[in-house]
Amino acid sequence: MPGGDSGVDVEQYDDVWVFVEQHDGEVAGVAWELLTKGRDLADQREEDLVALVMGEDLDETSIPEECIARGADRVLVADDPVFEPYRSDPYGEQFRYLVEERKPAIALIGGTHTGRDFAGRVAVPNHAGLTADCTELEMENGRYEMRRPAFGGDALATIICPDHRPQMSTVRPGVFPTAEPDDDREGEVIEVEVVVQEEGTMTEVLEREVGDVADITDAEVVVAGGIGVEGDFEPLWDLAEVLGGTVAGTRDAVEEGWIEPARQVGQTGKTVRPDLYIAAGISGAIQHLEGMDDSETVIAINTDPNAPIFDNADYGIVADLHEVIPELIAYFSEDRQEVPA
Repeated sequence: MPGGDSGVDVEQYDDVWVFVEQHDGEVAGVAWELLTKGRDLADQREEDLVALVMGEDLDETSIPEECIARGADRVLVADDPVFEPYRSDPYGEQFRYLVEERKPAIALIGGTHTGRDFAGRVAVPNHAGLTADCTELEMENGRYEMRRPAFGGDALATIICPDHRPQMSTVRPGVFPTAEPDDDREGEVIEVEVVVQEEGTMTEVLEREVGDVADITDAEVVVAGGIGVEGDFEPLWDLAEVLGGTVAGTRDAVEEGWIEPARQVGQTGKTVRPDLYIAAGISGAIQHLEGMDDSETVIAINTDPNAPIFDNADYGIVADLHEVIPELIAYFSEDRQEVPA
């Protein structure tokens, strides 16, 4: 049945697509997370899960086969030097062509710098519905619902797109578990036509410089600080180093300038799923909990015994973090005889 005033016959569109972002043969972790959710959505819709990979010399990698092992039924491969290194115009043009030709119902893209950069180049000319920075994706009574933080993280907005296709979502890294590989799965790898030529691109990469941008989403150990740290994050860095982890913070800590925005955890920051999350001086506002409540083990340190963070912690320490953290550092360091009895 045609949808609304868009002129789009939504019944012509099917399958769930996942864009598998890769750079120099290394796949972005969020792509494997999207295959988890994509598989779930495709199963509920009784459709196929399709992975899309763009790059150069992809036949020399195992990426297409790994996509199948991690849940894809089909893998569309666009292999050409024009796709390496990444530029938004060739990526956007190729993706747009495939969308127009193959008509996916849903397209999931990681909310990385790359994904956010080119998603609009597909959505705008295709008159597709694009919801950015999603943290939840669900099928409700046959309807695809996308949820993202709103009002500064104080609420979750549910967004639907009944009349346009594809229904596109950029998804925050870390909100879904990684799809585990099953080497017994079978699927189809399809080499697609590359419609972009180098002479037709508008940009040229003259030089690449990799910046030191924090990515806390893959950390197995996170030591996070809130307003109770009172500006002194140095002990948290020391503890994170001893534990082989990284440092994060709340929105308050970022707004105070104590830690960089790339390390913010919460609805308006990043979502993490570490094996160990140490919350130091964090009260436990719901906006922060949304970003870390899938952590395997949570240890909370706070002087307020009634702090909400303790309701979401596996272990709680009611004490001054400035006294506790040095003891933890001493305990976990190699020279343990210095630990007080």
